[in-house]
Formats: sequence, structure tokens, C-alpha cells
Amino acid sequence: MPAPMAAAVFLGFMTLFSFAGSRPTDLGVHNNRLGACPAAPKCVSSDENRPAHKVSPFEIVVPAAEAWRIVRSLVSDLPRTQIVTATSDYIHAECSSRIFGFIDDLELHLRASQGIIAVRSVARLGYSDLGVNRRRVERLRALLRGRGVIK
Repeated sequence: MPAPMAAAVFLGFMTLFSFAGSRPTDLGVHNNRLGACPAAPKCVSSDENRPAHKVSPFEIVVPAAEAWRIVRSLVSDLPRTQIVTATSDYIHAECSSRIFGFIDDLELHLRASQGIIAVRSVARLGYSDLGVNRRRVERLRALLRGRGVIK
């Protein structure tokens, strides 16, 4: 079978499988915290204490409402990202991988009184995310710094 035909057959076969996984039921803010990361290395969160999962929150340096407006805009502009829920202090977005469409859940929680935005990003499926979620959070951090929104 010629290579282009083999590739088409493979991609057609792969579309029979769903790599999105089910939307988790534990998303959101509970007791002013985002959910805990699973033990597997596929999650980062500013609310985590375990070093393998810990990232710093975004420390805002502009008024909270302005920061939140810019965060929402930047998240919606991330490649292959769809905002599912957006309120005055919480965003949940689904980020899909380029090839197989694996879904990661990105959550942000504005804590205006603390001057921070908490962040959590986790892969729905698999054991390891190969650092994808940490890179996503750090890319968003760099974009926010570039806009003068955070330290």
C-alpha cells in the first residue's frame, strides 16, 4: 500500500477512537481552591504543594477586572482551546492536542483580594503529559507578562 494511502487509512482508523475522555466532574472551585492534581505526572496547579505538580500563581499588577478581561482573551486565543465556562472569577477551557485530539482541562480562578490568579492544567487521559500542561501554563504566564498584567 502506498504511504499516502496507508496514512489515510491510519487516520481514518484513529477517528474511530475518542481521545477526548469524559469531562471531569470535579472541576471548579471548592473551598476557594482548584481541585487537587492526581498522583500521575499529568497536572500542574498553583494550589498544589507537591513539587512535581506545583506552579506559581499569576501575581497581577493591574486592576483585577482588567487582568481578568485580558486573561479571558488570551485563553480564548490559545491554539485549539475552547472556553467552556467563564464567570467573573473562574474560567474552564478545554485544550486539544494537535494530532490525536487529547483534551486537557485548563482552569483559572481570580482571587482579587489576594492579587492572584490561581491556575490548574491537567490531562484527562493517560499517565504522563510529557510536560505539556506545565508548558501551557508557562506560555500563558509569558503572554500575561508581555502584556504587563502580571509580575
